[in-house]
Amino acid sequence: MQNPTGRLIAIGGAEDKGTESEGYYSQQGNLNFFELGILKRVVQEMGGVDARIEVVTTASSIPVEVGENYSTAFAKIGCTNFGIMNIKNREDAKSPEFEERISKAAGVMFSGGDQLRLTTIFGGTTFLDIIHERYKNDGLVIAGTSAGAMAMSNTMIFQGRSDLAHLKGEVKLTAGLSFMPDVIIDSHFDKRGRFNRLAQAVSSNPACTGIGLGEDTGVIVTNGNHLEAIGSGAVVIIDGRDIKHSNITEVGLGTPIAVENIRVHILVHGNHYLVKERQFIPSEELSEQ
Repeated sequence: MQNPTGRLIAIGGAEDKGTESEGYYSQQGNLNFFELGILKRVVQEMGGVDARIEVVTTASSIPVEVGENYSTAFAKIGCTNFGIMNIKNREDAKSPEFEERISKAAGVMFSGGDQLRLTTIFGGTTFLDIIHERYKNDGLVIAGTSAGAMAMSNTMIFQGRSDLAHLKGEVKLTAGLSFMPDVIIDSHFDKRGRFNRLAQAVSSNPACTGIGLGEDTGVIVTNGNHLEAIGSGAVVIIDGRDIKHSNITEVGLGTPIAVENIRVHILVHGNHYLVKERQFIPSEELSEQ
C-alpha cells in the first residue's frame, strides 16, 4: 500500500496563536509561540508564508468569529495568501468554487467545534475526495485542531463524558474522515481528563493506536506513520495490541470495564513515535540514526 505523500498535523486544541502586548507577542504556554509555536510550524509545513492555505470552519458553531481569529493569527505570522471556507452544509460542500479552491491549496486547516459536523457534511462529497486524492498523491498538508484533529482517523470518537468514560457504552464511535487508518485521536486530553475515554475506545478496537493530544500540543504525521510531537504539552499514546484480559464484551451497558496490560507512552516536543511499529523514539536516538 502506497504511503501518502502529504502530511497530517493534528492539534489538541487551544493552540497558542500569540498574544499581542505592548508591541510584542507573548506566549500563553511555556514555549515562544513565534519561534516554536504550532501555527507557525503549520505554515512552514504547508510551504511558508506565500503558500495558499485554506481554513475550513465547518465544525464551529461560530464560523465567522473563528475565521476572523485565524485570519488575524496567520497575518501576524506574515501570511498573505490564505482563505476562509465557511462551509455550513452539504450544499455548500458541493460548490464548484470550494472544490476548485481546495484543488489549488498547498494546505487545508480544519478548525475546532463538533467533529460530527465534519463527517456528516463532507462524507461522500467530491470536496472530500479531492482532499484524499491530493493528500495521497500531491503532497497536500492537512491540519486540524480539536474536532478537526479527531475527525482525521477512520474511527472517530463523537461523544463521551469524561466522568463516565469508565462505563461500557458511554464512549460513542463512528467513522471519521479517514485520512489515517488504525488510530483514534482525542483532543483537549489532559485538560478535560479524557484518558478513560480514549482507553475504552482502544479497548474496543485494539488494532487502533490511541493518540491523546494535550492543548497547544500536536503531532505531525509523515508517511501516514511517523509522528513527531510539537507544542508545549504532552501527547499520550495508548497501545492496546498486548491487552490480555478485558471484560468489555462480557458486562452490560453502564458497567465499569476492566482491561489488563494496556500500554501507555508520553511524548513531548521533539519525541517521535512509529504507529505501525508501535515504537517510541526519543529525540536523541532519532538524531543518531
